[in-house]
Amino acid sequence: MKMGRRSRTERAGMSGRQLLVAQAVLVGTLCAALFVKELPGIVRELRIYRMTGGLRADRRYP
Repeated sequence: MKMGRRSRTERAGMSGRQLLVAQAVLVGTLCAALFVKELPGIVRELRIYRMTGGLRADRRYP
């Protein structure tokens, strides 16, 4: 058995599946952070929409 070389089944670093999971976690974290950052504005827009009548106000607000 040669000591300096690795066999074909041993790999250094991360596997492809681990890399995909890490990327999915990163993207999910970024999306959650963006949503939390924008949440006050979304709530404000929903309140304005409800005050103007929502879907029932087609003819009043062009």
